[in-house]
Amino acid sequence: MTAADTSAGDVLAGVGLLDRERIIARPGFNRWLVPPAALAIHLCIGMAYGFSVFWLPLSKSLGVTASTVCPELTLASALFTTSCDWRVADLGWIYTLFFVLLGSSAAIWGGWLERVGPRKAGVVSACCWCGGIIIAAFGIITHQLWMMWIGAGVIGGIGLGLGYISPVSTLIKWFPDRRGMATGMAIMGFGGGAMIGAPLANLLMNTFKTNTSVGVWQTFIVMAAIYFVFMIGGAFGYRIPPAGWRPEGWTPPAAKSTMITTKHVHLRDAHKTKQFWLIWAVLCLNVSAGIGVLGMASPMLQEIFAGSLIGLPDVGFAQLDAGQKASIATIAAGFAGLLSLFNIGGRFFWASLSDKIGRKNTYYTFFILGIVLYAAAPTLADMGNKALFVLAFGIILSMYGGGFATIPAYLADIFGTQFVGAIHGRLLTAWATAGIVGPVVVNYIREAQIAAGVAPGPALYTGTMYILACMLALGLIANALVRPLADKWFMSDNEVAALQAKTAAANAGPTGSFGIGTGGLDAKAALAWAVVGIPLLWGVWVTLRATLALFG
Repeated sequence: MTAADTSAGDVLAGVGLLDRERIIARPGFNRWLVPPAALAIHLCIGMAYGFSVFWLPLSKSLGVTASTVCPELTLASALFTTSCDWRVADLGWIYTLFFVLLGSSAAIWGGWLERVGPRKAGVVSACCWCGGIIIAAFGIITHQLWMMWIGAGVIGGIGLGLGYISPVSTLIKWFPDRRGMATGMAIMGFGGGAMIGAPLANLLMNTFKTNTSVGVWQTFIVMAAIYFVFMIGGAFGYRIPPAGWRPEGWTPPAAKSTMITTKHVHLRDAHKTKQFWLIWAVLCLNVSAGIGVLGMASPMLQEIFAGSLIGLPDVGFAQLDAGQKASIATIAAGFAGLLSLFNIGGRFFWASLSDKIGRKNTYYTFFILGIVLYAAAPTLADMGNKALFVLAFGIILSMYGGGFATIPAYLADIFGTQFVGAIHGRLLTAWATAGIVGPVVVNYIREAQIAAGVAPGPALYTGTMYILACMLALGLIANALVRPLADKWFMSDNEVAALQAKTAAANAGPTGSFGIGTGGLDAKAALAWAVVGIPLLWGVWVTLRATLALFG
């Protein structure tokens, strides 16, 4: 046994299984095991995007075959009723709670996560997300909506926030040579979670459905159990590099860009800088526009192309009968699925590209190309060119997803890596804000135009697209104003060394690879990737099969 091994053993003797010091990587560890660990968590919590698959069955949880409707039901009484079925709008508040609590919990507990490490945060995330779903299952059994709100919405939402930011700082530290690609791989999983979870939920609900049950509470329990296994596996797969570690053979490029710092800003100071709020605005405006499109994608396709989707090019939406509207709704669902693929692919593509062209230039691309595509959308709709219309919105949604995946690396470039996870957590309040602003802007403009007598069709969305393009123009300005930080905001070398003292204790030297992070895609890494990759490929296959109707 070497002196280093003895020292490491002494350090770990009084350390708990979940503590940060326990997960410092040792020689022989392969850094390519960390991204699949992050994906295991993100693919599970990403089901938040697919929770709407439960709304219609839950709206018949008492009547089973048809809703038990109570005309006098209000939102307040719906929380406690045991004799009336819930309305979809009442259930939809769970979705709102998801993303409000995601942003809030990430902001509140981001600093705690940096202190305790990703393993403990991942375990707490698994307990909150899966435990919240279990509580919601009991809410269905007892028919108490308030229990579902608290369980899935509040407790589950906290799990979302902690799970979402748990790998960010760790991946950036493991991949200083490819920051964008590393975070893109993990955050891609959040976009892909619904692709796996939604069809799985449908399979389970159909399996458990009986004459007296719609099968949702049973589905919740089974999915919570599956997710818990995956998330705990992911949490225990996390390792952090020792202070001073760098990839073998890699040296930081000398002054590659003034936009990439080698110093670190403390969490307590990040929000005091104008750069933080400019990047906050960049994310908020990009996401607001993307969420606006995502929320209206299905009705937009139906109302713009109407009968042409089923071979009746001269028939408008208002002229379709109920059966024809059902047919085009199925096709529109395929369109939504196709957009989800662009959303997922964009997270990896744009984040990886940002490693080559820089984070600021990537966001310039988002905003300039986005303005062109949003402004051109009404023209493409008037032309009746379905393929170009779908392609334009696919690119738009790829940039929506790419914005999420690129922002952690952008923050690391500006603020350094020491507190990037916690800073990212605070920045996610921009997402919570965008989740309100985007849908509200789109829905109110649409309702105002309908009230003004605008018939369903391209004209109904023209004003909306131009307003969203203006939001992107504001984002373009905010991005242009981002500059490197002044020296006064960075911590001294002594402060950084003190913060890194615990992880430095197991080091074999002041800097270098220490025999850590090597191995590439060896057998162990290949197995880890297969565990998360096979379910993801299944979700992609199911989605592609559903989208065939769009062009079939």
